[in-house]
This record gives sequence, structure tokens and C-alpha cells, in this order.
Amino acid sequence: MNSSPLRWFKSSYSSGDGDDCVEVAACADAVHVRDSKVTAGPELAVAPASWGAFLAGVTAGS
Repeated sequence: MNSSPLRWFKSSYSSGDGDDCVEVAACADAVHVRDSKVTAGPELAVAPASWGAFLAGVTAGS
């Protein structure tokens, strides 16, 4: 198990005024998603393949 801290990146689609900010951190076995305003709060972790499928669905709809 890797105990390195996650490197979080804010979504480029987050609003500029800071109200709707999502951060993502990827590692080999999961992609972590959290609200940037609640960094010590809950986060969602999904398999990289699931994250890829989600992104494909989001970009197909835009």
C-alpha cells in the first residue's frame, strides 16, 4: 500500500467564483473526487475504468 499523500487537482470546469469546485486525485488503483471547500470531508473513490467511462459520458453529452 502506498502511503504518499494524494495530489489534488481542481476541475477546469469549476466555477470561477469558488462556489462549485470539484477536485480529483488519481492513483494506480482509484480516482478520488471531493468538494474543494470540504477538503477534510468525505471523498468518493472509484476504479480508474469507471472514472474513464464517466468522463466519456460527460464529454459525449456536451
